[in-house]
Amino acid sequence: MIKLIDFYADWCGPCKMMGPVFEELKKDFEGKIKFESVNVDENVDTATKYQVMSVPTLVLERDGTEVERKVGAMPKGTIESWLNSYL
Repeated sequence: MIKLIDFYADWCGPCKMMGPVFEELKKDFEGKIKFESVNVDENVDTATKYQVMSVPTLVLERDGTEVERKVGAMPKGTIESWLNSYL
């Protein structure tokens, strides 16, 4: 199982830009990748566990193990290519 975790904060401008992109990707990859969003202010323990230092941070996991992460806002096409490389 592949899972993409989006670590974000409500006060983060780039996170707000990425929100709609994340929702589009969620639809595009439905049934292939599980998507999860984590608000770092509301889930401090989870953010600490994943050692998230900046938002937005995207963490890609395969079978519960982190395989790669990306930090910062990115265009949809860049994220699509990244995700497709793991399918």
